[in-house]
Amino acid sequence: MEVLRVLELYSGIGGMHYALKESGIPAQVVAAIDINTTANQIYKHNFPDTPIWNKTIEGITLEDFNKLSFDMIMMSPPCQPFTRLGLQGDISDPRTKSFLYILDLLPRLSKLPRYILLENVKGFESSSARECLVKTLMECGYDFQEFMLSPSSVGIPNSRLRYFLIGKISTEELSIQTSSMKYTPPLSSSETVLTCTFPHPGQPAKEEHSSHVLYKRETPSDVQRKTNQNNDLSIKQIRDFLEPLVEENMERFLLSPKTLSRYGLLLDIVQPKSRRSVCFTKGYGRYVEGTGSVLQCCMETEMESVFTGLDQLSEQDKVDQLLKLKLRYFTPREVANLMGFPADFSFPQDVSVPQQYRVLGNSLNVVVVTRLLQLLLSEHFGHSAGEQLFASEGSVGSSLLSSRC
Repeated sequence: MEVLRVLELYSGIGGMHYALKESGIPAQVVAAIDINTTANQIYKHNFPDTPIWNKTIEGITLEDFNKLSFDMIMMSPPCQPFTRLGLQGDISDPRTKSFLYILDLLPRLSKLPRYILLENVKGFESSSARECLVKTLMECGYDFQEFMLSPSSVGIPNSRLRYFLIGKISTEELSIQTSSMKYTPPLSSSETVLTCTFPHPGQPAKEEHSSHVLYKRETPSDVQRKTNQNNDLSIKQIRDFLEPLVEENMERFLLSPKTLSRYGLLLDIVQPKSRRSVCFTKGYGRYVEGTGSVLQCCMETEMESVFTGLDQLSEQDKVDQLLKLKLRYFTPREVANLMGFPADFSFPQDVSVPQQYRVLGNSLNVVVVTRLLQLLLSEHFGHSAGEQLFASEGSVGSSLLSSRC
């Protein structure tokens, strides 16, 4: 295969570039475009030979894009307009403007890119922006598939449910069958599960009650879901993604007594032998609730013994109990490991730990994108190939949404 010329939009810290490398596809990133200066600094640190354009996409002319003569677009547009906890402004949100600009330019390019890969958050699949995307791709003659995928689909013990679209210019009549694939629901009981072909809405997951002793503020379905994930042997254990920490380095990542007192009952706690963790967000390390899991380092203490009756204790006794677990944040390197970044990925020395958490929270899972790239450029682009790439891991955790033929 000839070397593909790839344009990376909203490039961040280079997650898609790493996926391109890991896929084994001969490719050259001709330009990486992002306005986040910290992300660009990290990208340049790891890919010093790649041209980085620190400018808004809307400020790049059609002529500028044509000069790049790219064969593939990889992009992860701003997710804030589509997040469940956001305002869900969709196409009326100013942050969607650059994406709509891309869709406007695409049909007018002197040469349509042969391949397209797009990533976004859960919520994008039901947005008007997605409708604009699909309409543009169909008008331009692309065959495409859409997925909802989490890293558990590739054996990684982390929940990060994301929407993906892969598309290629149609060169022959394809007959791609649409169907649902096995799907492992995310940890949050408030999420809905996509169980049918897009665009029909999914149905809530059926609650299964467990006899497990409930502690903290978990519902029976939360406990059952976590138990099921920890029993899935196709997913690796957390310990496989940890870095060795000496005591003095671990101290800086321990949760403070104040944090334990205030948020102890809300923490998502995992152990080195666990096969699950919740999504790490850009607020990890600064905020506690809903930003990512924390790790129990002292395994001599049973978690249930700490949490049973905790509500009845005084604040100081509560903290003393929680301190026995030695709970700590995952380090930025460990978060990067769980997000599939290879060992040669690193941060410049002057990028602070909070900045590292922030850019990682805005990034994507490298391994998932690697598999999608391999599917996109395979000779068997279609539903059966997708099943082979993801179902081979045992725990699929994915849902094929739709395709065009």
